[in-house]
Amino acid sequence: MRHKLGGYKLQRDASARRSLLRGLVTAVINEERIVTTVTKAKAARPLVEKMITLGKKGTLAHRRQAAAFLVTPDSVQKLFDKVSPRFGNRNGGYTRIVKLGFRKGDGAETAMLELVDAKLIKRAADRAKRREEKLKAMQEGREGGEAAE
Repeated sequence: MRHKLGGYKLQRDASARRSLLRGLVTAVINEERIVTTVTKAKAARPLVEKMITLGKKGTLAHRRQAAAFLVTPDSVQKLFDKVSPRFGNRNGGYTRIVKLGFRKGDGAETAMLELVDAKLIKRAADRAKRREEKLKAMQEGREGGEAAE
C-alpha cells in the first residue's frame, strides 16, 4: 500500500525523473502549453505553479532558485519578465490540464498542460475593445441625433 506517499515515479530513477520534470517545466514556461501524457502533466503541474510563484516574488534569491531548476537562462528571463507578472492578482491555479485522447502509437492517454491566462487575457482585451467601440458608436449616434434636431 502507498499510504501518504506523494508524487509520481514515472518509471524512472530519481535523476532521470528530475531531468524529465525540469525539461517539462521549462517547456511550459517557454511555449506556454505542451502536449504530454496525463501522468507527466500531473507530475509537472505543481512544479510549474511553484516556479510562477517564485517569479511573482521576484527577489534575487527567488531568481536564483528558479535558475537552479529551469534548464535555460532564457526561460528564467521569460518567467520573471513576462509570465509571472500576468498572474499578479491571482492566488494559484496558474495552469490547466486538458485531456486530449489517446496517442496513436502506443495508446497512452495524452493531455495538454497550459497556462490559464493565455486565452483569457486576449479574450478580455477583445471584449473591452468591443465595449469601447459600442460606447463610442452610441455617443456619436446621440450627438448626431441631437444635432439633427
